[in-house]
Amino acid sequence: MNLDTQRRIDRWVGVPLCRLLTLMYRLCPPRSEGEPRKILIILLSEMGSLVLTVPMFQRLKETYPEAAIHVLLFARNRAVLDLLGCVRPECVITIRDTSLGALLADSLRAVRRMRRVPIDTVIDCELFSRVSSVYSALSGAARRVGFHRHTQEGLYRGGFINRPVPYNPYQHIALQFLALAEALRAHGRPLVKRQEQLPAELPPLAMDAAEIAAARAALAHDFPHARLERLILIYPGGGFLPIRTWPESQYAALCQALCARGYTVGVTGLPEDQALAQRVLSACPPDRSVNLAGYTKSLRELVRLFFIAELLITNDGGPGHFAALTPLPSLVFFGPETPLLYRPISPRTRVLYRGLSCSPCVTAYNHRNSPCDGNNVCLKEITVAEVLQSAEALLRLAHGHT
Repeated sequence: MNLDTQRRIDRWVGVPLCRLLTLMYRLCPPRSEGEPRKILIILLSEMGSLVLTVPMFQRLKETYPEAAIHVLLFARNRAVLDLLGCVRPECVITIRDTSLGALLADSLRAVRRMRRVPIDTVIDCELFSRVSSVYSALSGAARRVGFHRHTQEGLYRGGFINRPVPYNPYQHIALQFLALAEALRAHGRPLVKRQEQLPAELPPLAMDAAEIAAARAALAHDFPHARLERLILIYPGGGFLPIRTWPESQYAALCQALCARGYTVGVTGLPEDQALAQRVLSACPPDRSVNLAGYTKSLRELVRLFFIAELLITNDGGPGHFAALTPLPSLVFFGPETPLLYRPISPRTRVLYRGLSCSPCVTAYNHRNSPCDGNNVCLKEITVAEVLQSAEALLRLAHGHT
């Protein structure tokens, strides 16, 4: 299903379901709370946000070492969770969102499984999504944590979140996920009143040297014409939100400039991004450019390339967050969303962000439905010269030069 269809379902089906479930909880309150033993984390839609939950998973494991942690997410994001290794595979519940029929069938199966466990605590990490709130209510858990609008404007999610945490648009989302974890044992209004600091970086992803060497050899074998000693990876795709993409023409000019400076450019992406990658590389010399869109067959294969390359230049999205798990420096474009909330957690990341009067325009309050007419000036104003300067500064730091 596309994003607009998901929004419509969330509105027209989610609102009456939330009202009905609120009434049910008022008439028949659930059993009393006990110590968390079986915790369910709901984080359905965002690959990058999954990476940003790592500090929250660490906090839960430290605070409740005896508790079993389960996760509910969309099936297309399962590979991210497997890569992170935060949860045992048998504790992962997936839901397909490829069609309405698949969504309904998998939702029923997921609810049956949650009640069979049984789940006693739910932490809903979604930002005002009604469908995740419905799953929280149907889980049967006595303790239900989630973001709540309180007196703010925001999406109605029912009245059955009994551990509400205010959504804070001025604080990095990883810190807000930590607040959700702390809400399990906190008291007062609002529940969590404590200072948190973002970690300097996330725990590094373990990647065996032999695995990296095999990936390097495979790349040399598959692209024998290319010089791969100084590889820079480019991700020009936009995924579900194409408004987040730096212009294609500027990516093409950047790739030409990088090749002229002696680097080889590899454009990554999904199989459907192959035509985009070819256009971006069309003016680059063959020995200095490789089309890697669709080349990697899994997320782990993509991350292997991050151990081979010297730099990643990417739109806001999953790749920048995956790079934060590796030694790879990254340069990330922000515009419709703000780095204040979603910057990758890594000292090797540099962000380019204009902060126009209309930025950010994709927020939790508008269901990530931007009012922009498609003319994303916030990204277009970031020049190729500026990107080159930032890229070379990152490369100098990576090589130990100031």
